[in-house]
Amino acid sequence: MRFEDLDIWKRSVILSAEIYIYFRSSRDFGFKDQITRSSLSVPSNIAEGFERKSRKEFAIFLSYAKGSCGELRTQIYIGIKIEYIASEIGTQWIRESEEISRMIASLMAKKLQ
Repeated sequence: MRFEDLDIWKRSVILSAEIYIYFRSSRDFGFKDQITRSSLSVPSNIAEGFERKSRKEFAIFLSYAKGSCGELRTQIYIGIKIEYIASEIGTQWIRESEEISRMIASLMAKKLQ
């Protein structure tokens, strides 16, 4: 199995790509950089942990990815509040990041057994 086969990785890549595309023309480089980096961190940490080939290390990197999901959701909430993100799109991203976070928690539980 490869990390590219994990549904959780695929979904987090799609979410990150959507966020990058949405903010492509944003002039607020600080906000844009922060939200794109946190979204990119989720699939990147999943991939890095998977490639480590140790259950313990994989669980650590999954924990980083889960933390990045929380960071991303916070930035989405703020983006909605300051009207950088349309409410409908932001709500969809929040739901998806919550689901990804639950999937990470489930995978962590399996890897620690």
